[in-house]
Amino acid sequence: MAHFAKLRIGNIVEQVVVVSNDIATTEQAGIEFLKSLYGENTNWKQTSYNHNIRKNFAGIDYKYDETRDAFIPIKPCTSWILNEDTCRWEAPVDRPQDNNKYFWNESTLTWDIVEV
Repeated sequence: MAHFAKLRIGNIVEQVVVVSNDIATTEQAGIEFLKSLYGENTNWKQTSYNHNIRKNFAGIDYKYDETRDAFIPIKPCTSWILNEDTCRWEAPVDRPQDNNKYFWNESTLTWDIVEV
């Protein structure tokens, strides 16, 4: 099955739909099929669960970046930085690699242990 993201103004993902591989033999064939269903003025980009194209699987409110040809998720925190290779947001400080659970504290720019 092929997955396609419908983009609204600003290249923001508003919907993700599945099209049979029998129909979406190419990206363009899938787009033409979807335009026949949703209207000629709709804008579609193919997306992939296994990250084969466009870096990340499109999600609602992700942005399609034409320059990077990638779907970029919503920035989770002001301080986070976009990794240009993965097009995913990363904290400015690496998360500790131990058995504790952490949450990002934006006010202190640190990973704080979750108290249970």
